Amino acid sequence: MNFTSPRRRFASAAVAGIALTGLLSACGGSDSGDDAAAKSGPVTLPFWGWANGQEAVVKAFNASHQDVQLKYTKVTDQLTMQKQLTNAVKAGNAPCLVQNTAEYVTSWVSQGALADITRYVEGEKDKFNTGSWASAQVQGKMYGVPTSSAPQFTIYRTDIFKKYGLKPPATWDDFIAAGKELKKHGIKITNYAGEDPSTLEVLAMQAGAHWYEIDGDAWKVNFQDEGTLQAAKVIQEIIDNDLNAKLSFADYAAVQRSFDTGATATRQISTWQMAGMVQNFTKSFGDWALAPWPTYKGEAPKTPAGTNLTGSVTLVTEQCKNKEQAAQAALWMSTNQDAVKTMASPETGNGVMPALKDSESYVGESISQKLLGKNYEPAQKVVTDSLGTVTTDWTFGPNWTAMFTELQAGWAKVVSKEQKVTDLLAHMQEWTVKDLKSRGISVKG
Repeated sequence: MNFTSPRRRFASAAVAGIALTGLLSACGGSDSGDDAAAKSGPVTLPFWGWANGQEAVVKAFNASHQDVQLKYTKVTDQLTMQKQLTNAVKAGNAPCLVQNTAEYVTSWVSQGALADITRYVEGEKDKFNTGSWASAQVQGKMYGVPTSSAPQFTIYRTDIFKKYGLKPPATWDDFIAAGKELKKHGIKITNYAGEDPSTLEVLAMQAGAHWYEIDGDAWKVNFQDEGTLQAAKVIQEIIDNDLNAKLSFADYAAVQRSFDTGATATRQISTWQMAGMVQNFTKSFGDWALAPWPTYKGEAPKTPAGTNLTGSVTLVTEQCKNKEQAAQAALWMSTNQDAVKTMASPETGNGVMPALKDSESYVGESISQKLLGKNYEPAQKVVTDSLGTVTTDWTFGPNWTAMFTELQAGWAKVVSKEQKVTDLLAHMQEWTVKDLKSRGISVKG
């Protein structure tokens, strides 16, 4: 899928009415009351993030607020964020606000690192779309404010498809068939980076898989359900037939060059990834168009919830002494019109779709006319339509970070043909159950 890192996402880890005990192991306590004890006067809130455009948003916030100021620190990327936040939490000096992505929320809640800010933000729920709101939620409680939605689609080289008489693939069967035709001409239809198993995750998500579910008072783990095996079949056929490039995002320039020169002809992406294409291409501006995400044969359109910056949230930490002010600042950054426009633009921000209920109104600003050329207008409908088919029932487990690291190691072997996708899934089933049990978390599977 050509994602630069594990994502993600804007799926729900919330299941109402179930106690956290046993499901998330040792969790954080209630609000310490520091908000009430906070001194009157200007409050400074440390804020860590990595997204382009955040510094401008922070500057605008500070200019419009006298009593609360944000102190911004830019972190390299989301994986670095997890490491730095771990160290900060242990040292007792975590920032008040943290940019993160949906798959990490449950893990951080299980470690007691996040604050329950439900009472500060629940009145704003109607401003956000349902899936995005769920991304900051665990067990019906809010631990942050959503910042982005997750439209997903295919972007493809129109000149290459036209030259070889191909149509944009409507199904995964079409995708594989197009890949076999392009292979005859020395062109790869997609790129599978060996360090990034997002491909397996999002195709499983699209097929209705559930790697984690809450079943009664325990977690249920299933890496071998029907949906996951359906995804595995598609991926395995692409790999077995050598239809994919194997370029690592460690050499980001080489990945972008592969698309720009036509060595690789499609990507399944979201709006934010267009920014990297615009910033790195020199040859193919105007040759790209959007098409809906391929479906499984016989199934209605359904797009996975996406990865990385799609499904971002601004989280409030338990160690923050001014939780109410932090929650209000997070709300401002996600709802202020100018702030939202800054982040939505691929020029000033990351081209992320906002988490707001009226996300459709920002579609035109979040995609690049320079990249798409004459295909810019029809592309807007593709993005808008994809917003209505996004998966909203995917759950991230309490050991997601550790699980994904293990998955990465196995995925590298899949891409290099050292093992089959089904071998990796069997291993992940056994490993994940064992890991959860070792953490004292109740699990079935």
